[in-house]
Amino acid sequence: MNMDRIPAYELILKEEISDIHSEGYLLKHKKSGARVMVLKNEDENKVFNIAFRTPPADSTGVAHILEHSVLCGSKNFPLKDPFVELVKGSLNTFLNAMTYPDKTMYPVASCNEQDFKNLMHVYLDAVFFPNIYEKEEIFRQEGWHYELENADAPLTLNGVVYNEMKGAFSSPEDVLEREIFNSLFPDTPYGVESGGDPQCIPDLKYSEFLSFHSRYYHPANSYIYLYGNMDMEERLNWMDEEYLSKYDEIPVASQIGYQEAFSEIRNVEMEYSVTESEPEENNSYLSYNIVVGDSLDVERSVAFEILDYTLLSAPGAPLKKILLEEGIGKDIMGSYEDGIYQPFFSVIAKNANPADKDRFLSLIRSTLEDIVKNGVDKKAIEAGINYIEFRFREADYSSFPKGLMYSIDVFDTWLYDDAKPFERLKCLDIFEALKKKADTGYFEELIEKYLLSNTHASVVVVNPKRGLAAEKEKALADKLAEYKASLSQEKLEKLVADTKHLKEYQDAEETEEALKTIPLLKREDISRESAKIYNTEKHVDDTLVLHHEIDTNGIGYLELLFDMKYVPEELVPYMGILKSVLGYVDTEHYDYGALFNEINARSGGILFGISVFTDSKDNQKFTPMAGIKAKALYKDIPFVFEMIKEILKTSKLEDEKRLYEIIAKMKSRLQMSLVSSGHTTAAMRALSYFSAGSCFQEKISGVDFYQLINDIEENFEQRKADVIAKLKELMGCVFRAENLMVSYTSEEKGYEGLEKEIKEFKEILYTGEKKETASYSSCVVKNEGFKTAGQVQHVAAAGNFKEAGFEYTGALRILKVMLSYEYLWMNIRVKGGAYGCMSSFRRNGDGFLVSYRDPNLEKTLEVFRKTGDFIRSFDADEREMTKYIIGTISELDVPMTPSTKGNMSLNAWFSKVTEEDMQRERQEILDAQPKDIRKLAGIVDAMMEQNRICVVGSEEKIEQEKKVFEVTKHLL
Repeated sequence: MNMDRIPAYELILKEEISDIHSEGYLLKHKKSGARVMVLKNEDENKVFNIAFRTPPADSTGVAHILEHSVLCGSKNFPLKDPFVELVKGSLNTFLNAMTYPDKTMYPVASCNEQDFKNLMHVYLDAVFFPNIYEKEEIFRQEGWHYELENADAPLTLNGVVYNEMKGAFSSPEDVLEREIFNSLFPDTPYGVESGGDPQCIPDLKYSEFLSFHSRYYHPANSYIYLYGNMDMEERLNWMDEEYLSKYDEIPVASQIGYQEAFSEIRNVEMEYSVTESEPEENNSYLSYNIVVGDSLDVERSVAFEILDYTLLSAPGAPLKKILLEEGIGKDIMGSYEDGIYQPFFSVIAKNANPADKDRFLSLIRSTLEDIVKNGVDKKAIEAGINYIEFRFREADYSSFPKGLMYSIDVFDTWLYDDAKPFERLKCLDIFEALKKKADTGYFEELIEKYLLSNTHASVVVVNPKRGLAAEKEKALADKLAEYKASLSQEKLEKLVADTKHLKEYQDAEETEEALKTIPLLKREDISRESAKIYNTEKHVDDTLVLHHEIDTNGIGYLELLFDMKYVPEELVPYMGILKSVLGYVDTEHYDYGALFNEINARSGGILFGISVFTDSKDNQKFTPMAGIKAKALYKDIPFVFEMIKEILKTSKLEDEKRLYEIIAKMKSRLQMSLVSSGHTTAAMRALSYFSAGSCFQEKISGVDFYQLINDIEENFEQRKADVIAKLKELMGCVFRAENLMVSYTSEEKGYEGLEKEIKEFKEILYTGEKKETASYSSCVVKNEGFKTAGQVQHVAAAGNFKEAGFEYTGALRILKVMLSYEYLWMNIRVKGGAYGCMSSFRRNGDGFLVSYRDPNLEKTLEVFRKTGDFIRSFDADEREMTKYIIGTISELDVPMTPSTKGNMSLNAWFSKVTEEDMQRERQEILDAQPKDIRKLAGIVDAMMEQNRICVVGSEEKIEQEKKVFEVTKHLL
């Protein structure tokens, strides 16, 4: 990069960052003081990120509300929601914004150069010139507002962030996490809730909200990041001319305060809400949390990631093992929490007895003292280093651009020290150094210094309390009623007028002129060619091998798939247990901890799971497969096969003690996921009422599966023999040579030797009598309302349009974008106050609409029911139609890693989707006209008329609106 061509900037640092194949530059904008990082490389997936240090002084959520609000219109883009207009009509590969405890960031990514420029323009305009100063309605919509429909109606509170955080604060894990932060850093911004405490959010005044923006959203407080293959000089000069040159550097006091260490460990107790059906006994969280220096010492930070793996996170890790063996909780969690100035290490026991607090602390201390005295397990350290290094080198973040992940990582040092911008991107030398230090006592010294001889720590206990959510809701209702009663008639009328005015603001149509300010690509800018399927069918005797020949940088992605056709229906749920047991119990040559470490020391891991492949032509046809996934360097693929053989042939399924630990952990994790991902729970449950594949999925991972696990855990002594017998029976039903097919992603040279390994592998598989091919019973419509201790709802309505005689078309993908960012967004998020809304229409006819962290229930179902009316009346000019088409293609054309290309190809094979099908679908999208969208109204009408609904929500709301359901019951 030639500095003479960017005279507005000063070069502070230039570095070759070979670990991520980039040239790194640190610049300072001379006039405004903006910090700029440039990572120049060959990656076509370009990333821009602008972040600000935003230390909150209280828990009103001002930083979070501002993150939402600046994206609601700006000087050059004066729409109510340019963010949504971008999502509808951009080829972005990432577009969002995030609030952290000490920073707010606005990242975008795209492979298309013009699109990338458009995204940069809208985001820079949003952060520097937002409409929040002219439009108080933005603050009220995104933050909080009083709602009063008429003078006689009850006064309520609403707002997108308000409802989002009510959902977050419904989770005991979130309550615990917040209290850990607050307890460790009481004198710094980490001592308050940056996202906003629902009880504090209504204390935030509009003037304070504006003041926060004017104080922190200045270039002198900004961190700007550019990554990828682009004309960096052009982008930097444009940024200077359009934005940065308009500012003069000023001092901004935003440094993150350093919390001085405590003289003694702090103790905190809190409560969280449970429903009437959940136990209070043995349902507490015990946590021990220790601050570990600061994030500027990257070697120490990486070492603690490895210690987290070694001491706590890996199966059989010593802290986890001793606490489980001693009956302290039924699930041991925790982590090394970085991404903040002062990282901390946490050990958490879930489903624990608060009376065990002292024993919990004593066991942690004695175990760590023993490790310091006798040495850390060297194999575990080796495995931990390899595990983290493998992921760093692979840089596979699924659908997230790696440049985006790097842009988050750099803040671990850059935010706290301007002289250390690139440290987190240079890890390969650190891994080598730590391998050498493993035998020098380095890790033992870290444990001694930071985990044993350190009083900057807290013990946080969170206890369950029945009816706490209802208490809070009643207290809020009483407070609002009292406030309403105190108001004069004039003030009441003003609240009614304000409520009406906000709705009018939300309902107002955007002007043509405002809409045209959002830059847009043309249809001809988009490739008409669909994604390629990489499936070469080969055979090893009678075993099919699907080889996905792709450049994988020397890594082989292996999946051994076993057809579950011989699994009797009554044993299907136990497959959900078996997949969680294999690889996590002792085998002939290894205890389960050593097994995990042996695998991770020489590979990227081995994972057992179940895939349910649906037939794209028929929603009652599906193929359930038990899968064993592994990834390793080509030379280590034979080792992977050896370890899989060890697990399949010698796993000690009869180890009752270990089996109970696994079941208890499964119960704990299901409780968390079913509630925190309530939208997924509700949608899958609603689909299971009629879709055979979803019904099967529900039995191995959904509400039905949780009920089975809960029953086994509570009655383990009576049920253990039966469970063990069923698991052994399943091994013989599933892991047979005639059930096997293989999926393998690699280059040509990576395939060499694979067929020999498969032949030898088949010889160890189960033989003996086969059972009848199983048939699975039909689904049952239940229409359930599941009650939780939360304060928001997740509302799902599902159906199958093929049942009603309709066919799948690519236009349904456009409809999904339209609903998610137009009709549902406007009615459920903007007006309704829910945090999110989604829809899906599958090739086999299954589809659903669902809301997320929603204050409403019946109102949302009414919005769902009227979706067809919106579609019937849809019209759009060429520009508007093109926008939806581009947004749809953006979802289709997500850049894929080698492993995701292999997975996509495998899915296509099972679901009988061809390249011709994908090409036809793409053409249907690119050639779509408004009339093609209007034709879809009948599809959504048919789905909604089938009236298959499921809601996961607050006890109180589901009771209030129970007429909607056939069945209401507690989720947990």
